[in-house]
Amino acid sequence: MDKPLVKISIRAENQRAIVEAAEAVFAEAGFKGATTAAIAAKAGVPKANLHYYFSTKEDLYRAVVERVLTAWLAAASSFDESDDPREALARYIGAKMDLARSMPLSSRIWATEIMRGAPVIQDFLDTTLAQWVEQRSRIVRRWIADGRVRPIEPKYLFYMIWATTQQYANAAHEMASLENGRPLTDEQFEAAKKQVIETIIAGVAPQTGRRASPSQT
Repeated sequence: MDKPLVKISIRAENQRAIVEAAEAVFAEAGFKGATTAAIAAKAGVPKANLHYYFSTKEDLYRAVVERVLTAWLAAASSFDESDDPREALARYIGAKMDLARSMPLSSRIWATEIMRGAPVIQDFLDTTLAQWVEQRSRIVRRWIADGRVRPIEPKYLFYMIWATTQQYANAAHEMASLENGRPLTDEQFEAAKKQVIETIIAGVAPQTGRRASPSQT
């Protein structure tokens, strides 16, 4: 009874090691420059083993991109768990900031792919991401109608959150250069996260003493 579980565990561990190695190679060499041989060597597995799990380099690249996209979309679970705009947005922004720090290579791969015109992942953008944005935009529009958020375009809010939070992954070297060659400490990162959250929430909060009327939406 334990053998199938052992096989599943080994398979999952092998796939994890290969995907993590692929992140490092794709981040350094780009999609065109990366090879499955280099990724297999980085993962410490024979190339044949890599192709047992991922038939092509594109399959592996998509697995890397899907991993970070799934994490980003899951970070917005706060929209489903809380109807308080401040709490939902604070938790979402904080989670996105944490992911920028814990998954920096994936974030850089995503940014590079988007700047190339998304030749490999356009279907993700047209389906998974588009559906996510529409679902979360409906929640923001409800907050606006209730007067709890000022009249804004929800998509522009998401663009701002993505740009700001992913800066902490994509421009980590730039930030370190401005910190005398040292990356942000844990204390600095938490202070930055707090400031980002407070600034964005203050920007979307309705004016004191006024409620946004439904006609303004």
